[in-house]
Amino acid sequence: MKRTIKTIALLLIGVSTAWAQTPEQKGLKIAEDASKYDEGFESSEVNLTMTLKNKHGQESTRFLSTQTLELIEDGDKSLIVFNSPRDVKGTATLTYTHKEISDDQWLYLPSIKRVKRISSDNKSGPFMGSEFAYEDLSSQEVEKYTYKYIKDDNVNGENTYVIERDPVDPKSGYTRQLVWLNKTNYRPEKIEFYDRKDDLLKTLTYSNYKVYMGKHWRAGEFLMVNHQTGKETTLKFEDYQFKVGLAEADFSQNSLIRAGR
Repeated sequence: MKRTIKTIALLLIGVSTAWAQTPEQKGLKIAEDASKYDEGFESSEVNLTMTLKNKHGQESTRFLSTQTLELIEDGDKSLIVFNSPRDVKGTATLTYTHKEISDDQWLYLPSIKRVKRISSDNKSGPFMGSEFAYEDLSSQEVEKYTYKYIKDDNVNGENTYVIERDPVDPKSGYTRQLVWLNKTNYRPEKIEFYDRKDDLLKTLTYSNYKVYMGKHWRAGEFLMVNHQTGKETTLKFEDYQFKVGLAEADFSQNSLIRAGR
């Protein structure tokens, strides 16, 4: 009888704790679970096709590749290289994401054979004329935001959590973001970006997902729509490879220059 009473008491404590969870606590917990779920890919390589569309429907296409190094203690490192067409060939971007300080980013411009550091003031600017900002290139570390659970929702038949995340960095181009995360595997389904006036600026939707190594979900296509300019950028991903043996030495400024040559 005493054991039964003790068990009931423990259950009641658990229920009351769940009831006491604030929207901020729940939002943070969802973000932490999503980050933890994707750990373990170590490094990756992928080829991309970037299509830019202006408000009149005119399109231009670029081809690029990306390498990423997973770092648990701090944010990930990534190297993006444009392979064609000729006017952007050799342009490369190196990003060191950090959890608690401003990210480090560099741009190599083959036309002047120079590496240019991207200042914090410019990270909200467009990446190579696309609708993605330089800050969108960083890995989405939990510590870069504060959180709030908003609601449960459904996106294209997928049950999702909707959480709000507000950038900690005062120089971010966004006041807040609404993120739809799949309840089953925590993959993002959609993100809305709100500008410094708190007006809806852009929407990023993810599609054509595939799962790698049994747990790492990657979208085959990103579509970023700018609601204020009418422009769009589509990224299509091909030939994902994981655990490719990359090391931190592959993500130096010298590596950036070599990749752009």
